[in-house]
Amino acid sequence: MSYQKRTTPALAAAVTGALVLLAAPAAHATVVDVDYACRTPIGPKGAVSPIDITSVRSGSGHKLTMTFRKGVSSSPVELGKGAMSPSAVIRIGGADSGTLTVTGPPNAEAIPANTPIKISDLTGTYTPRKSGKVTFTAGVLTIKALGTTTTCTPRNDPKPSLELDVTAPGVATAPSGTGQLPRTGPLDSAVALGTLGGTVLLTGAAGALWLTRRTRRA
Repeated sequence: MSYQKRTTPALAAAVTGALVLLAAPAAHATVVDVDYACRTPIGPKGAVSPIDITSVRSGSGHKLTMTFRKGVSSSPVELGKGAMSPSAVIRIGGADSGTLTVTGPPNAEAIPANTPIKISDLTGTYTPRKSGKVTFTAGVLTIKALGTTTTCTPRNDPKPSLELDVTAPGVATAPSGTGQLPRTGPLDSAVALGTLGGTVLLTGAAGALWLTRRTRRA
């Protein structure tokens, strides 16, 4: 008995196509100026902060990070280390809908009185419920400090800071007899291909392909 390794042109083309899709950009981020109107314990205040939202794949979801490039609101008294806790809402649009709450750690250093409050990066995990292009827009910011709550609402109807091309978790199987291969969900998951007379395994972005086929000795 002898063994011969063989890669068919059709399978090679399928592998190449899958790798191209895996490498394609899936996110578009923009820094957006958000004009906040803040309701504070000592009266109304306001500030404009450039905000960007970035994404990193995390399992079947996406870890979002909301970054404030300028401080918003202020306090008439010094806020000691750890005295302020921020959170915000990100509005979801496009193919999906709803909101996502993102949170951040308390202030690592004291914030002097009457100075803009620098908000730490706020994070949260978004899991798609629908597939397609989804947008993420800065929503209400909440600041809790010294037993008080300040609520800052965007008043300039900001544009989305991030657009993602997402795939909802789940497995869709082609009907029998169609000749189509099963779909296994997100493109960055392992891609399974079925063949007759052999076994194909494609793992991750490395795209290593093994096809072994037993042949009879001539």
